[in-house]
Amino acid sequence: MTLPHRLSASTGVGLLAAPILVLLVLLVFLPPDGTERSAWAQFIGRFHPLVVHLPIALILLVPVMELVGRDQRFPYLRASAPFVLVLALIGGIVASLLGWCLGRSGGFSGPLVSQHMWSGASLITLCWLCWVLHGRGGRLEVIYWIVLGAAVGAVAWTGYRGGQISLGENHLTQHMPGAFRKLLGVPARTATDPAIGGGNTFYGARIQPIFTRSCLACHSPEKRKAGLRLDNYAGIMRGGKHGAVVKAGDLRGSDLFRRVTLSSTDDNFMPRGGKPPLSPDQVKLIELWIADGASGTASLDSIKGAPAGVESSARAEVTFGKIDFAEVAKRRADVASTLATLRQRFPNVLDYESRGSADLVVNALVMGDKFKDDDLAALTPLSKNIVMADFSRTAITDNSAPVLAGMKRLRTLRLMHTRIGDITVRSLTDLDQLESLSVFDTAVTPAALPALARLPKLQRVYVGQTAITATSSNAVKEKLLF
Repeated sequence: MTLPHRLSASTGVGLLAAPILVLLVLLVFLPPDGTERSAWAQFIGRFHPLVVHLPIALILLVPVMELVGRDQRFPYLRASAPFVLVLALIGGIVASLLGWCLGRSGGFSGPLVSQHMWSGASLITLCWLCWVLHGRGGRLEVIYWIVLGAAVGAVAWTGYRGGQISLGENHLTQHMPGAFRKLLGVPARTATDPAIGGGNTFYGARIQPIFTRSCLACHSPEKRKAGLRLDNYAGIMRGGKHGAVVKAGDLRGSDLFRRVTLSSTDDNFMPRGGKPPLSPDQVKLIELWIADGASGTASLDSIKGAPAGVESSARAEVTFGKIDFAEVAKRRADVASTLATLRQRFPNVLDYESRGSADLVVNALVMGDKFKDDDLAALTPLSKNIVMADFSRTAITDNSAPVLAGMKRLRTLRLMHTRIGDITVRSLTDLDQLESLSVFDTAVTPAALPALARLPKLQRVYVGQTAITATSSNAVKEKLLF
């Protein structure tokens, strides 16, 4: 005799119905409201994705057992179905309670989260009904199959909503091939906000696509973590439960910029959940946009010096000139061997500026604090070819000042969140090609700024979160961005 039949009817029904009722009470009276709570509840809730797949597999197994068990060779499969239903029900209850812990304490809110949780509760209720109805015979057998079919449908719907929470609302169509999209009648997804000017504005063409790609899994109309929406300009400027996240012209006061520039190991780093961090150029676009006033209507070309070719939805006719690869190889010959060696030591850090150039771009940001002064010193043989360098979030100090001073063709130098100070800034006086310098969140003081007045092409110096203030008197005051 199977486990369900060994239990008395009242004991079995009550024992398994009680936690379902508890879950329903929690969903009605303590739903997710966008507030972060107990760290312990969040810790426990993070096991939800790990646990949830077991009951899903068991529920989907039951109709297979029922159908195959009709064959005279496998009657034991039908007899085992109630036991599998009990396991699925217990697993579903545990997974649902863990999901409530995560949603209630993790700062989530919105209809998408609520629908996913109610779908899960409905699923375990249907599973419980299947167990109660199994083997009753007569008309109840028909009802059993209807409820079992509904449970299978609930698995699909709950899983779909869960996928939208973790991967974004358009996770099934985001990368759908154009031909297939057209065949199914799925409209092309637009990343811009026509009310703010669409692809003709800097915000619509350059900024909103970044948020659409990297942030909507948590901050969409359907899932508003911390009450914040990043799917349109109004939501961005309105902010969330903790106030504004973007303050026009104020990088220091813009929590959104602070979070995307934190270390990826920081609890407040965004985007969370193991999603790829924004690229340096994406961060730079957001930085420039906020510093320029965070306008939603400024024209596409209103902000000079923005990284080209990043998240742009504007359409333009592009032509490419022919590249003499033999000539390119000749220009690269002096550094090719050294570059190949250093690329092995620093994967994904060094690259040519373009297919037809021998100039180099350094992006040490990807190595974080593993990149130190001696690593920067190893780049010395390439100094004359480096035109752009990003050492943000690395462990370099003022000991690297002589090496940086030797990169005399630098146009852009980013030193955000590093341990450099005035010594480094004063060493840059011979970089006559330098156009943009970022010392955001460093130990640089106003005393170092007069040295920058000697740089003829310098246009911007990003000095947010330093000792430098808007009232600091210096020769490059008009070039400072906070």
